[in-house]
Amino acid sequence: MYELIPAGERTYYIDCPAKMGVYRFTERDVCLIDSGGDGSAAKQALRRLDEQGWRLAMILNTHSHADHVGGNALLQQRTGAIAYADPVEAAFIRDPFLEPTVLFGAYPYKEIRNKFLQAKPSDCRPLSEAPLPEGLTVHPLRGHAAGMVGFHTSDGVWFVADALLSEETLEKYHVSYLYDLASYLRTLEALETLEGRLFIPAHAPASPDLRPLIAKNRAKVYELQGAVLDLCRAPRTAEQVIQGVFTRYQLKMVHNQLATAGATLRSYLSCLHEEGRLRAEFQDNLLLWETV
Repeated sequence: MYELIPAGERTYYIDCPAKMGVYRFTERDVCLIDSGGDGSAAKQALRRLDEQGWRLAMILNTHSHADHVGGNALLQQRTGAIAYADPVEAAFIRDPFLEPTVLFGAYPYKEIRNKFLQAKPSDCRPLSEAPLPEGLTVHPLRGHAAGMVGFHTSDGVWFVADALLSEETLEKYHVSYLYDLASYLRTLEALETLEGRLFIPAHAPASPDLRPLIAKNRAKVYELQGAVLDLCRAPRTAEQVIQGVFTRYQLKMVHNQLATAGATLRSYLSCLHEEGRLRAEFQDNLLLWETV
């Protein structure tokens, strides 16, 4: 765990629960792509860089979720490195209280104000201000988060963040967090067109070919769409849809899982409604969703 693994002449990744990318753009200077879930992960990353005699010049965050930005604060405290992200994601990184607020849709109750959903705040600036090293390019990967991006290096390596989850994770949790389902499906289409030597998802093994994993992730989306439409053959509230999906997949209802999976299933309702496959109507002062 936390091994530094070469992926190209200038490209490396740190193997950990949410993989961190490393791009070396001078003999000594590197940028870090994401910073892990907390200060402990950040210390491990710094140790790997110090062992190589490298200096952390900047942090590039793919998106604002806590397991990708939780190390920012410690890294900035120790190195002064500036972090950059998509403008929307940067706002959440500066004020992580926004994350549980959005998931709950109001002031979040205490059980979801925790380090798994709310990282320590850190300074983060828009990617448009980043002095990106030559050979490193940014690509939008929206859907999992509103402004998630990936990075492509001069070695033909793609860091695709949370655009894809491993088959094992999909089968264990079934409902992976999505902010915008329609954008996510477009991102899967875009991923199929990418050319590169190696693709590195944050939560799945690195691979020279993403297509089998793309198919698995897309199939799970369609499976969940079918489950939601099936549940809504009789009018149901959003809470009843969430309960029905949890029951169908034998998921355990805990606070963090409810926050993320609940928000995801509301995204499914919204997308299916936009496509004309669900109607949303009020009955007895309840918003009910019904399959068309």
